[in-house]
Amino acid sequence: MTNNQMLMAISPLDGRYAGKCPELRDVFSEYGLIKRRILVECTWLEALCAAKEIKECKALTPAERKALRAIASGTAIEDAARVKEIEKTTNHDVKAIEYFLKEKVKGTSLESRSEFIHFACTSEDINNMSHALMLRDGKAVLREAMDEVAGKIAAMARQYAKVPMLAHTHGQPASPTTVGKELAVAVARLRRQAAEIDRLVMPAKMNGAVGNFNAHLSAYPGADWESLSRKVIESLGLRQNRLTTQIESHDGIAELFDAVQRWNSVLLDFDRDVWTYVSMGYFKQRTVKGEIGSSTMPHKVNPIDFENSEGNLGIANAVMGFMARKLPISRMQRDLTDSTTLRNMGVGFGYTLIAIRSTLKGLGKLELNEERLAADLDANWEVLAEPIQTVMRKVGMDHPYERLKELTRGRRVTAETMRDFVAALPLPKADKARLLKLSPSTYTGLAEKLAKLV
Repeated sequence: MTNNQMLMAISPLDGRYAGKCPELRDVFSEYGLIKRRILVECTWLEALCAAKEIKECKALTPAERKALRAIASGTAIEDAARVKEIEKTTNHDVKAIEYFLKEKVKGTSLESRSEFIHFACTSEDINNMSHALMLRDGKAVLREAMDEVAGKIAAMARQYAKVPMLAHTHGQPASPTTVGKELAVAVARLRRQAAEIDRLVMPAKMNGAVGNFNAHLSAYPGADWESLSRKVIESLGLRQNRLTTQIESHDGIAELFDAVQRWNSVLLDFDRDVWTYVSMGYFKQRTVKGEIGSSTMPHKVNPIDFENSEGNLGIANAVMGFMARKLPISRMQRDLTDSTTLRNMGVGFGYTLIAIRSTLKGLGKLELNEERLAADLDANWEVLAEPIQTVMRKVGMDHPYERLKELTRGRRVTAETMRDFVAALPLPKADKARLLKLSPSTYTGLAEKLAKLV
């Protein structure tokens, strides 16, 4: 794409952000759809030729099979352009595919099977399979990026497993944790949602105009059309949906979009937390030569990558959320509202991929500010009210919670205040010694161990 074309793009995916998600062009573009339609049509024709009951569709010779598979896998951009040229006459995109393939086999030994191209198919047999293949391939692109960002966060979790950090619940100082353990939480959440995405295999159908194999049986009543259909579907890495109307119900697409949205929501939550830690000074950001943080304030180094990620994840979830709610709804045996909606599948995927790469870029700029972390811990000795009152409970002292509440609630206390309080308690020697050694930076429980689980 030229600079002028990018400048004229309506969507940022094909303009400003075009260089950030190039892999998805081959999947979700019009070319990507045409290429997969041709693959489905050729796979169906090959299966018909192999079916003994369909005698008029002669078995392929090895050379013919090779030639057909070359057509199926070798769709060039010029071929897609020819399909679009044919469509100007047909005003029907799938029929244009059929006519294109008949052109391709004309004058070859495959021409004798040309009327078995698109045999007994409705357009939706080809479309639903093609859309499922697009989603399968788009999912593979996303999953690679998802694993990359989860792996990066996991490496940071292990690196910072021991580094203590003041936790904040409700935005207020809370029991300490470690930087690594909090990062590990994000990793565990991302991986859990990624496993749900992996579990999904896209459903597909190839059963005719209203899902009953009506035309198929009118021509070859003795053929096992359900089995033949299943073999074609499964050969392309999909699973058969036996009960459909004219369209595959799109429930599988909704499940995939919902799963991606959940993963996106976890990353968005992570983006906001890191943004907050940057604003608190827990993380510093490496400067990039030539970058400008503010057009008027020269000192600023803004956490723009996490902000960009958050915004793009919001757009992705809005698009996929709408599609997940809309696509499973179709009037009676079908209406056309799914067709225009499905053409936007790549939008949600594109903004998700851009968001992931923005987060990765932001993570690459982060530096831990251990001095600030330590200072915050040392300024909040009141968080030790929890362990002190817990030990007091253990030994049966009266009103431990209330006594610590009176000492600490709504006020900052010093190390000396807390240690004087502990020293005055009638505690067993071992318990008192352990509490006197405790500090906010050492009161982290199993955080280090937990951080290393990822």
